[in-house]
Amino acid sequence: VEERLMAFPEVKMVVGKSGTAEVPTDLMSPEQTDVMILLNPRDAWTTTDDYWSLADSLLAALQEIPGVFFEINQPIQMRFNELMTGVRQDIAIKVYGPDLDSLVHYAERIAHIVRDVPGAGPPQVERVAGLPQIAVRYDRERLAATGFSVDQLNRTVRAAFAGEPAGAIYEHERRFDLVVRADSSRRSDITDVGGLYVANDRGERLPLSQVADVRYEDAPAQVTHEDAQRRIFVGVNARGRDVERLVADIEEQVAAQVDLPPGYFVSFGGQFENLVEAKRRLSLVVPLALALILALLYFTFRSLPSALLIFTAVPLSAIGGVAALLLRGMPFSISAGVGFIALFGVAVLNGMVLISTFQQLREEGVDDVWERVRQGTRMRLRPVLMTASVASLGFLPMALSSSAGAEVQRPLATVVIGGLITATLLTLVVLPALYVLFFGSRRARAPKALAVLLPLLLLGGVAQAQTPLVLSLDSALSIARMQAPALRAAVAEELRADALRRTATEMPATELEYMRGQYNSYVPDDNNITIKQRIPFPTLMAARGGAARAGAEVARADRMSIEADLRMAVQRTGLRLRYLQALDSLMERTDSVYEALARSAGVRHEAGAGSLLERTTALARASEVHTRRMQVQADR
Repeated sequence: VEERLMAFPEVKMVVGKSGTAEVPTDLMSPEQTDVMILLNPRDAWTTTDDYWSLADSLLAALQEIPGVFFEINQPIQMRFNELMTGVRQDIAIKVYGPDLDSLVHYAERIAHIVRDVPGAGPPQVERVAGLPQIAVRYDRERLAATGFSVDQLNRTVRAAFAGEPAGAIYEHERRFDLVVRADSSRRSDITDVGGLYVANDRGERLPLSQVADVRYEDAPAQVTHEDAQRRIFVGVNARGRDVERLVADIEEQVAAQVDLPPGYFVSFGGQFENLVEAKRRLSLVVPLALALILALLYFTFRSLPSALLIFTAVPLSAIGGVAALLLRGMPFSISAGVGFIALFGVAVLNGMVLISTFQQLREEGVDDVWERVRQGTRMRLRPVLMTASVASLGFLPMALSSSAGAEVQRPLATVVIGGLITATLLTLVVLPALYVLFFGSRRARAPKALAVLLPLLLLGGVAQAQTPLVLSLDSALSIARMQAPALRAAVAEELRADALRRTATEMPATELEYMRGQYNSYVPDDNNITIKQRIPFPTLMAARGGAARAGAEVARADRMSIEADLRMAVQRTGLRLRYLQALDSLMERTDSVYEALARSAGVRHEAGAGSLLERTTALARASEVHTRRMQVQADR
């Protein structure tokens, strides 16, 4: 094997290991050998540039050796498969049944079918037969004629070749059996078994070959059980195809061409079994992660429409991830699923940045939704592009990797890069459009005339409403915040103080100076490059930072104080309005009563039942009440 492999210039070293060590860390039988092939760097390859083409060439050279089955595999991957699933190959086609010979027959048929499936490597049937054993079959008629019994012969053969206790010896408190068996030179060949003399009860001695048929027979090398049933497997490695689709094709072909009798059935294991289990877990983890993202968005913005609007980045990013996998011809795998989870987080982050800017502009008094979208998109264009670019460029080496472990890195990086491209473009285009669609149709809760009326009320002015207006406290506070000049000035001052706080500890700008041809020397061209960086004293920078932070806190406290005063004024005005409304209602009822009394006094005076003084008093009282009612209405 080593000579054939070293004939290839791509092979640097060949190391073989047969059987299992004294400490059985590897589950290998004595007839199995691991051949480790160390390859030269790829630029030194001359036979081919493709790994699998080189593997096929090596395998073709080894197939010329008769009686040996070879399979190409990665050592670490093979060992992990064996430890996790009990099978070295990617896919294990397990056949269960009661009879071992029938299991071997069906396994060979399945292996023949698998050879023709595209993307399947050379199948390997588990070796359960072919171990030569010496079989002793007694001739019952000869035993009866010669007076031998089966028990006597079994005991003699066992004592000669395996050993039989003939007594015991003691050393201090320890007991040891004294075992008798034939000398090693008398039990080295099948002729020693046939030439073994056996004796009957009469003392007659005959060779064992005269009363039994002694010959070599192929016996099971191993009998494997799984879930209390005999099992044999056919191992297959995937070549250029994803495991799930390959298993589906194999399962379809086996079901159509192999008719198993009752008591026999086929199942699939290996990496495919782990894939099914991992997909089952992902089917639970991915919806849970999406639900957590939506819940966190809702708790952050306290608005279900805003949370749903940002959550639209998830399907938008998924479009790019799926398209990238299709363009590169990659199947969906566990690493791709992990990439989708990471992608959703980054895509939602970009949406949060944009929507937060829109919300901030609305709080600053930008009422026009189109203007908010224009300003917010312009302000956050660079941060969104930088976030997506940093993540995409960071995953680019993984997407282009061809070293060990690239089969895990490439799907993850491909999903993230493709998803971020579409998510970024659609976030900057679709998300603002959806924001306008969601929030552009909403009307302010009070007309613009009310926005002018409320500050007049706060200043103590008098206004007469032509139509009744219904205004909640929150709406009044919102309008007051937008229209109050003192609050807007305080907000601007807070933003300025916060900007100063962020820049207080920045280093001064670096100066770069270049001079050429300043000296008279033997050098034709002399260059002088000077780099200057002023570094303030640390205590000065700390003092500046502290002063800036204090200024920011003062500005924040001023803004909060003005907001509190504004809220108190709005509440006081609201309470006064409610009081005046109640008083107006009372005066209206009182005015109606006194008008009725004045009319009654007039009727009585004309009828001669009342005096003129009574009529005059009633009219004066009614006029006084009416005047007070008009004053209350004027105060409202």
